[in-house]
Amino acid sequence: MCVNDLVVQGAEPLFFLDYYATGKLDVEAARTVVAGIAEGCRQSGAALIGGETAEMPGMYTDGDFDLAGFSVGAAERENLILEPRAEAGDVILGLAASGVHSNGFSLVRRIVDRSGLGWDDDAPFAKGQSLGDALLTPTRIYVKSCLAALASGGVTGLAHITGGGLLDNPPRSFAKHLAAEIDVESWTLPPVFKWLAETGGVPAEELARTFNCGIGMTLTVSADRADAVTEILTEAGETVFRIGILTDRAEGAPSVTLQGLGTWPA
Repeated sequence: MCVNDLVVQGAEPLFFLDYYATGKLDVEAARTVVAGIAEGCRQSGAALIGGETAEMPGMYTDGDFDLAGFSVGAAERENLILEPRAEAGDVILGLAASGVHSNGFSLVRRIVDRSGLGWDDDAPFAKGQSLGDALLTPTRIYVKSCLAALASGGVTGLAHITGGGLLDNPPRSFAKHLAAEIDVESWTLPPVFKWLAETGGVPAEELARTFNCGIGMTLTVSADRADAVTEILTEAGETVFRIGILTDRAEGAPSVTLQGLGTWPA
């Protein structure tokens, strides 16, 4: 489990272990990978306590490797968010993403192929960066800021916006009798997603179902605590948007409604 997925349950990450497999170990490449993992652990307050490195000639082509890992966290039982706590009227806050994060790359690769650009070419949407570097901007880690918000009171649920995007992930944080009304005009669609939509001809709804579209984490917060929680998150370094509200869900209605999709490129 990744550290962002631990915090949505109210848990604090304790330690992380990695698994690195390749045909023949490239020490410099492996060192770079482990350094990145260590930096992520520092950001989340977790300890990198070990892992597994495997050389399997014939299983991987030259330069390829397989990487996996998991984190273990802890929480006081009364602080765990295992059952939905959110209620109609709760405010939905969105925390800005750093980029594509770690989902949707099958589609990203197809769009890059379609664009005719190479990974080392200049990114059309990020001045001074190569396309590969811009698309692989590390996933933002929200652990410390969200733990501070949880400790302050008023947070009724959190959802890490991963595969499934803004349509499939927010409902993890509230019960089935509720629905999220999200206004996509409450934040600006980042340039990387505009480029992906326009270059790949991706419809707005599909864009929202595949990518985070600029919102890497959502929090549902009781209305009377929304301003205070926003201030705490901002002081912790997050860019916070008030993106919607929870309502009672009508029979047959979707669990998430995205208002303003017509303003996104198609």
